[in-house]
Amino acid sequence: MSFQPILPLGGLAGWAFLKRTQDRQQTAFETAPELTRDTDYFKAKIGDVNSAEELVADRRLLRVALGAFGLSDDLDSQFFIRKVLEEGTLSEDSFANKMTDSRYKELSAAFGFGDYDTPRTKISDFGNKIVESYLERSFEVAVGEQDDSMRLAMNAERELAKLADKDISADAKWYLVMGSSPLREVFETAFALPSGFGQLDLDQQLEVFRDKTASLLGNRDIDQFADAEATEALVERYLLMSQIANTSTTSSAQIALTLLQGG
Repeated sequence: MSFQPILPLGGLAGWAFLKRTQDRQQTAFETAPELTRDTDYFKAKIGDVNSAEELVADRRLLRVALGAFGLSDDLDSQFFIRKVLEEGTLSEDSFANKMTDSRYKELSAAFGFGDYDTPRTKISDFGNKIVESYLERSFEVAVGEQDDSMRLAMNAERELAKLADKDISADAKWYLVMGSSPLREVFETAFALPSGFGQLDLDQQLEVFRDKTASLLGNRDIDQFADAEATEALVERYLLMSQIANTSTTSSAQIALTLLQGG
């Protein structure tokens, strides 16, 4: 049986406990035999893969590849993933570039099957980098099985730091946030935005996100998340608002149950 992360508390208290113990817990998680078998197999075999067709044909390789980008739910969608990989990202009309979720573009760009004559699987440290990401995200998934808000908080810590470091425009960084389902949920929950917010015009959404971020942090751009303190402030706000929402839902359910029992 694999190691299961320990989360005795929820909300901000649970987050503080997780941060204190994360290194020890993650090390224990990553050394589980089933994970080790899959990651060793990936590192040994990925260098022999020459095409998207070969990758999707090997379920063990594909499981690690997709897991490294938070796309494990697509493991049974081989035709779809093959199309994402084969069309690459250099063409504006490629399948990955048309996807709202930016993780597909990241997956396609990382492997390079549709962008280069020689895929990136041939780079000597490619397997190690993908495995590192796979292990990190797998631990987040295990945390999320106990408390999904913690998983989203961990994802935000990593992804916002990466976004802040990208050499693209301020608007482009925000559009990448808006195109990432996990990041969007963190921002929308932190700012208590209504459920229909995502139906607004993208430019309107952009201005709301910027204004709300400036109100909370004093800065409206994604670049500020290169500073861990800014990210932590956003994450803490998200966890607090998520906890309040969950408490309200639970209280409402308890009231309804009481009324039904009384009736």
